Amino acid sequence: MLIRKLLLPVTLTSVVVMAGCVPAQPQPQKPVLTPDAFSQRIDALQEQLAGQCNVQQQQLADQQALSRSLRRDVREVGSQLRQIHAEMERPAQPQAVEACKAVTDNPILDKTLLGRVEWVGFPTISSYFKARIDTGANTSSLSARDITEFERDGAKWVKFKLALRDDGKYFVSGDRDKWVEAQVSRTVTIVQASGREERPVVSLLMTLGDIKQKVEFTLNDRRDLTYPVLLGRRFMMDIAAVDVSRTFINARPEYPGSAPSNEAAKDEDPNEGNRD
Repeated sequence: MLIRKLLLPVTLTSVVVMAGCVPAQPQPQKPVLTPDAFSQRIDALQEQLAGQCNVQQQQLADQQALSRSLRRDVREVGSQLRQIHAEMERPAQPQAVEACKAVTDNPILDKTLLGRVEWVGFPTISSYFKARIDTGANTSSLSARDITEFERDGAKWVKFKLALRDDGKYFVSGDRDKWVEAQVSRTVTIVQASGREERPVVSLLMTLGDIKQKVEFTLNDRRDLTYPVLLGRRFMMDIAAVDVSRTFINARPEYPGSAPSNEAAKDEDPNEGNRD
């Protein structure tokens, strides 16, 4: 018993000493964020945000292009819609002869109504201008400068630049000094007090409201006049009627880089056309 009592403290001491010798388990170290790693993360985040912005900008550009295309389509079929509307409003006639007579009695129902001044667009030039509607003139006219004749494939052509005044943003400025080329359809002789002048006539695609067709223009410098475009009887015959008491009945066209059509009112004066 005495030996057992003496050995018990020794045994407990050995167990405690052995327990203290067990090696501690290493704790996992937290990763250290270095300045280079932080900079790389910021660069990656900036690239990700820039990519998202580019996608959104492209989607917006696509939507705007689609909107412009839809507006052009609506203008092109406008005459058909107007004719259908007129037919729906017209009272039914018992006989086809009476229906034809009703149309004859209202000859302007199927014509585009124009004011004495209108916006016109030139798709091949990608610009719009103010035009004076002149029923007293036979041929239409476009203001041009640096008119140079040349020959192409045996045909007579001209190249020219638009002759525009500096008194307003009534055109797409980026196309002001661009060369325009067109084939000469004929030549007219103008008799003035200063003498006789030969002017080339070219055919250019033009839009006005729901009208879209090629129109013949004589080329001459109109910078001393108010309007760069004059529309005469040849253009209006059988397709348009004029209300001289009104201006800008039809919307201004839009082109890349041009002002929106809904902002045209600030460039429109209801008293225009009473001069020039």
